[in-house]
Amino acid sequence: MVRMSKDQMGRSIELEDSPSKIISLVPSITELLYYFGLKNQICGVTKFCIYPAEKSENVQQIGGTKNFREDLIREICPDLILANKEENHKEGIEALEKTFPVWISDVNNVIQAIDMIRSIGYLVQKEIKALKLIEQIEQNWSAVHKLYSGSVLYLIWNDPIMAVGNNTYVDHVLSHLGFRNTMSSYERYPEVTADLLSSLNPDYVFLSSEPFPFKERHIKVYQKLFPHSKFLLVDGEMFSWYGSRMLYAPEYFKTIKV
Repeated sequence: MVRMSKDQMGRSIELEDSPSKIISLVPSITELLYYFGLKNQICGVTKFCIYPAEKSENVQQIGGTKNFREDLIREICPDLILANKEENHKEGIEALEKTFPVWISDVNNVIQAIDMIRSIGYLVQKEIKALKLIEQIEQNWSAVHKLYSGSVLYLIWNDPIMAVGNNTYVDHVLSHLGFRNTMSSYERYPEVTADLLSSLNPDYVFLSSEPFPFKERHIKVYQKLFPHSKFLLVDGEMFSWYGSRMLYAPEYFKTIKV
């Protein structure tokens, strides 16, 4: 059965029957595919696709999210490639889509994340499992809606200093939890100066575990800029990974000690 679908970039793709050889270029989507029970269909992943821990050992690693190996992908000859607008190399994706069906995600909020789960579930003929996952996610996330309050600065990189701005999935998660993002007037992931940071005066400073792995030692450095703020090292995967990880994120959010 031919399946037609539009990805989150508005592009139409067509699949002949259920894909038997899938390549995922997005770690959170790889985790979702395993949740759907598709380990036998997953043929290629990036080196950053580290979850689940029990993933198949015979899956071909095809490089990174930005520098994936086009030659290895062509050797696999996949029925479906799952990519992301921001995480993957644009020119590489454009080259691959001339030969293979490429479905591109673009997730900047929880609503789009749920739409991604639904759409991929349809593509891989796991609609029922996708709908059940969505139902449980919506139930779990409703339990943490406006759970907290106060202003927060969410840092993702140390040198240069980078923060989370608006039009991002993390910003939407913070808002859902009840926090006010002090960088919400800035787009995406702005690089910010120490002078700007010192003018923000947030109630909380969240130091993310990814993409930069902030540690306890970094708190001492930033405390000089924010002597009145409370600092927390937070799990970046829970705040930024969409897909099946969303099922477990609310339980983590409840443990945040603000």
